[in-house]
Amino acid sequence: MRTNDGGLPLDELREDVRSGAVDTVLVAFTDMQGRLQGKRLSGRFFLEEVLENGTEGCNYLLAVDVEMNTVDGYAMSSWETGYGDFAMVPDMDTLRRTPWQDGQVMVTADLAWHDGSAVVASPRQILKRQTERLAERGWHAEVGTELEFVVYRDSYEDAWNRGYRDLTPANQYNVDYSVLGGARVEPLLRRIRNEMTGAGLYVESAKGECNLGQHEIAFRYDEAVRTCDNHTVYKNGSKEIAVQEGMSLTFMAKPNAREGNSCHVHISLRDAEGRPVMAEGQGMSAIGEQFLAGQVAALRELTLLLAPNINSYKRFVPGSFAPTAVAWGVDNRTCALRLVGHGHSLRVENRVPGGDVNPYLAVAALIAAGLDGIDRGLELGEACAGNAYTSGAQTVPTTMREALELWEGSALARAAFGEEMVEHYANHARVELAAFESAVTDWEMYRGFERL
Repeated sequence: MRTNDGGLPLDELREDVRSGAVDTVLVAFTDMQGRLQGKRLSGRFFLEEVLENGTEGCNYLLAVDVEMNTVDGYAMSSWETGYGDFAMVPDMDTLRRTPWQDGQVMVTADLAWHDGSAVVASPRQILKRQTERLAERGWHAEVGTELEFVVYRDSYEDAWNRGYRDLTPANQYNVDYSVLGGARVEPLLRRIRNEMTGAGLYVESAKGECNLGQHEIAFRYDEAVRTCDNHTVYKNGSKEIAVQEGMSLTFMAKPNAREGNSCHVHISLRDAEGRPVMAEGQGMSAIGEQFLAGQVAALRELTLLLAPNINSYKRFVPGSFAPTAVAWGVDNRTCALRLVGHGHSLRVENRVPGGDVNPYLAVAALIAAGLDGIDRGLELGEACAGNAYTSGAQTVPTTMREALELWEGSALARAAFGEEMVEHYANHARVELAAFESAVTDWEMYRGFERL
């Protein structure tokens, strides 16, 4: 059985449960919002029952808003269908320790209906279907995700009780690449790095970023599904570690008026022997050019999977290192698509996603777009060599409503993902828009309470 680096073989789990070193097995999957949902089971019960038979969860877990409210419009889950269960099937290749929680290990689950068929709306299954399309051609995708976050000295409870106002960032000035600035929050960052290593992730580095208290921990690229599994473990685990340190951190795309939290996604293709498919010599192969051309052509219509929340679109500000132009360039950070590296390291960096992205959906979108470019033999336009913000290129959707309209009208999305999936995530966007548009914001109160 393959295990991730630092992962946990089943025989070792059996021994740890027998000795009492492990008493809890967390079985979790990633929901539409990119969050881990699941159950903490006793080690004995997991080994005796769940290992072979799986466990159950209410199917509303893929049909709620971010507040866990049941909402209308989902075909797979409703009051009319009785809100039944789906099965959570452990993928034992993902079994890992979680050093930040004593006596606990974790396994990622896939979702299935009781007849064994996959749950179409499950993000992990959505990505797996796209990686299977690559495998049919003898290829696989190598992916890296770069998550930024902002750290606050306040606990999550304190932040909530204060209405998220007047919070104290871990750094009170721009600490981009600052060794001193990073040292101010190093005890927390070191815990996260070391304990993610204990969970089987390959940590590369940590550095300060531009916003106050903003940092990034980078991890080694890996096969697409495995990278996304690790991404969700890291995102949830880092919050749990922050809680234990009496602090909080946020991956919101735009937590304030300063620089937002990005999640640049790097992707390349490899053949069965690990050789690069997109590279030829020091440049791109014909397949590489078509793959990138597909990214450019489909970016706007698939943006909903890259920017899945109302707040996501507030990050797209000219001159902010967040992209606005649908353009590609060689090592050009003003473009939405940046070509990086050469030879074996040649890859495309998609700079559209923020820290709030669901990685499975984003990577599935990149693969689907790239394969469409290859299948249609798309020609790659000229690279943007200057400032893409002022290039006059078509822009990334500026609102969720615009992204929704493009998504619903996308023939590519329906062909690559299927009608059921397209409608499911369109409904998610409609629910978010309705909630936002009915809310009275602080901005409206400050501008209108007295003066209007």
